[in-house]
Amino acid sequence: MPRTTRIALDAMGSDLGPAATVAGAAAVSLGASTPTLVLVGDEPTLRRELTRHRHDPSAIEVVHASEFCAMADSPKESLAKTPDASILVAARLVAKGEADVLVSAGNTGAVTLACARSFERLPGVARAALGAVHPSERRRGEKEDPFSLILDAGLTLDASADDLVAFAIMGSAYSRMISRNPRPRVGLLSVGSEPKKGPPAIVEAHARLAALAAHGDLEFIGNVEGMDVPRGTADVVVASGFVGNVVLKMLEGMSDTAMRLARATAARSLRYKLALALLAPALARMREVTDWQEYGGVPILGFDRLCIKAHGRSTPRAIANALKVASISARRDILGAIRAGLAATSAPGAAALPP
Repeated sequence: MPRTTRIALDAMGSDLGPAATVAGAAAVSLGASTPTLVLVGDEPTLRRELTRHRHDPSAIEVVHASEFCAMADSPKESLAKTPDASILVAARLVAKGEADVLVSAGNTGAVTLACARSFERLPGVARAALGAVHPSERRRGEKEDPFSLILDAGLTLDASADDLVAFAIMGSAYSRMISRNPRPRVGLLSVGSEPKKGPPAIVEAHARLAALAAHGDLEFIGNVEGMDVPRGTADVVVASGFVGNVVLKMLEGMSDTAMRLARATAARSLRYKLALALLAPALARMREVTDWQEYGGVPILGFDRLCIKAHGRSTPRAIANALKVASISARRDILGAIRAGLAATSAPGAAALPP
């Protein structure tokens, strides 16, 4: 198939640096239906890294950027003092239409700020949202995707009802296209399932999302609670960035703690050690299915251009999967689906979004 999709990769943005990003891009370049990968960063460094990996030169371009944003720097200060930073150069390529999608494993604040400076907001969207994925008990879509999407995971800390409704529409469209899930179940994270439970923004958003569901514009299942996230009750969990980030970090901590407790228990008893050994193949399979590196990257939604944010500590495998998510996002026209959803819910009679 012709390489019609172009992905701008911030090759300097990552805890592991260009060693990980270039290795991931090199692996993707050898696949079928490969997009054109535009590696943005210090050209001599990127060329040197490319020589260390088998790759298809016809699938990779390099665009020089003389600076980069360090992971620990303040995003605003870092971008102010590095106007030629790789994340800014990559975002400008996407803004000008010279690439279709931006991918970065860099500082989340810097990536978001670069998007805000280079892209426009979608009509009806006041503030952007960062997606996150978490493995759940329930599977969804054609490929039985075990991950539910949490939106927002940290960008819009204090979300209004307008923001929450927009997050629900964007998250539903994204989940529908990525997971091949025709009717993603959207839940609003709150302190109880009753419509009137929660702060005013949650109560108002619930009423408006319920109205959308009544018109058939959204598969809204109502309020969900924290325990529903790992169960997979909702395919898309909508929350303010503050709440979403707290829930996500708590779930990650619980998973790590459960594994440490299992190892500690096994160390105290031969019987438990043998039982754990018998379960090892099943546990390995579970880790494989729910490994965040397999998902690769998550979207920053709300802009008129696509951005896929990979984890800062992404390995080459995670970078490769983030690039694949970016390619799928462009090919399936996720932005078109989001625009259509926003337009439908702001039409006369819908009364879901502000004019």
